[in-house]
Amino acid sequence: MNLINKIQYISQGNSITEQINNIRSAVDAGCNWVQLRYKNVIEPEVLHLAELVKKSLEAYNCTFIVNDYPYVAKAIDADGIHLGLNDMLVDQARTILGYDKIIGGTANTLDDVLQRYEEKCDYVGLGPFRFTKTKEKLSPILGLEGFTSIMQELQYRDIILPVYAIGGIQQDDISSILTTGVHGVAVSGLVTFHPDKKELFKQLHAL
Repeated sequence: MNLINKIQYISQGNSITEQINNIRSAVDAGCNWVQLRYKNVIEPEVLHLAELVKKSLEAYNCTFIVNDYPYVAKAIDADGIHLGLNDMLVDQARTILGYDKIIGGTANTLDDVLQRYEEKCDYVGLGPFRFTKTKEKLSPILGLEGFTSIMQELQYRDIILPVYAIGGIQQDDISSILTTGVHGVAVSGLVTFHPDKKELFKQLHAL
């Protein structure tokens, strides 16, 4: 289980072609963790895309997880899944995937993080940092203050759990976000729309 990677790319694209092109350009630029996020389509279409992505990532040393579809993740032998707060229970997902796979969970509040800790999630995606168009029904914005408060409380309670900041994060935000004690960042639009992805990942890895 590889949680050393501190930068997650959450895929974007309204079609299979867009998704694959965006993922391929991200990994070509130096991304080594991809979360496949393909919403508002039927599960067989997600499975088809996941199969294509898995095949295209064979030549890369890249962690590949699927958002929200444990049976898809199992079918293609992905490295794991990411579950939203209203998705399948973590215990159920473990039963499907086994205990050697990564299971990450979304959190918006301290209580959510504590819940994810009790559920034995391998990592938490905490956010949103700021407003983002990527997600519908956005949870309350945390901002730097929210992250600082939650991470301080986790430290006070001696809770060790990799936390990834997520939600509208721009490159200039990352240095200050990392000072809160988060393990890493999960980015989407920052990567998808950047004109020079190789230079971007060079700078991100340096941070």
